[in-house]
Amino acid sequence: MYDIILAMITSFALTFVAIPSIISVARKKKLFDEPDHRKSHTVSTPSLGGIGIFAGTLFSIILWTPFNYFGDLQYILCAFIIIFLIGAKDDIDPISPSKKLLGQLFAAAILVFKANIRLTSLYGIFGVGVLPEYVSIVLSIFTIIVIINAFNLIDGINGLSGGIGLLISITMGSWFFLIDRVEIAIVAFSLAGSLIAFLKYNVTPAQIFMGDTGSLLLGLVCSILAIKFIDIHKDLGDNQYAFKSAPSLAIAVMILPLFDTLRVFVIRILNGKSPFYPDRSHIHHLMIDCGLSHMNATYILLVVNALFIFIAVGLQGVGNLYLLLILVALALLLTSILKSIADRKKAAST
Repeated sequence: MYDIILAMITSFALTFVAIPSIISVARKKKLFDEPDHRKSHTVSTPSLGGIGIFAGTLFSIILWTPFNYFGDLQYILCAFIIIFLIGAKDDIDPISPSKKLLGQLFAAAILVFKANIRLTSLYGIFGVGVLPEYVSIVLSIFTIIVIINAFNLIDGINGLSGGIGLLISITMGSWFFLIDRVEIAIVAFSLAGSLIAFLKYNVTPAQIFMGDTGSLLLGLVCSILAIKFIDIHKDLGDNQYAFKSAPSLAIAVMILPLFDTLRVFVIRILNGKSPFYPDRSHIHHLMIDCGLSHMNATYILLVVNALFIFIAVGLQGVGNLYLLLILVALALLLTSILKSIADRKKAAST
């Protein structure tokens, strides 16, 4: 318990102290995220906040993880470093999407093959139980890549990625603590501490953005937490902290980045565009189009994401497939209402 608390305090303190220096260096070297027609900010803003998040999280994990718990954590830290290097390079000197994807695949492969971060069962969803090894490997790598990029895509307004990441890391970290998985809880709460410090500088008016360095790392950690949450449930049995529909609950915890990414990709493909074509079709863009400020939109989306978690916990008895369908249907309904309001706002202003 004390190790977890100290890990969170340490990561918070280091990130909090580091970010002002990062802001200063970014301004001197003119390392800014410049505004354009797709982005919601209107002034040049430093975009290297992820360096502070990475430093605080990594240092805290190494310092406070008890040696007897370390196990596969060394491989997780290797994946962290790969993702950090990709993100930092892209923030300073943009690289092609294919090179970013290649680096992400490398990090995901380390997690799957060396750290054993794998989905091994679908818990009866679509009638599928235990997965063959090759299917488990492919599905696990695919899941990690999807979650990493989902967080990268929602990082569009002040406080959103950091706030969602904080909600996920505290929720998941608390569960890992309750089932006595100290090493994973320390990873989660180390990230949480760094995100709290980062958000101090990221709320409107934002002094810094996390950039790809932060959003890619955030997605990587959340993918680890989600996969371990699902996989550990196989062996929990009648544990009082076990859930009947673990996969659907994991999706509910990360509903905003996952659903928004799926929704945007489908819309772009239906419109004959590449799923990676940049535009202003994300949910947070719709919130801004409705006339909300960055922080009001962020607060609303955080509350909605939290409500999905409570709904998923309350409906555990309906089973994985039905719970998943309920979550998707509710997300579609809320997004349709939001899109309708945004369209009316646009029509009224023209």
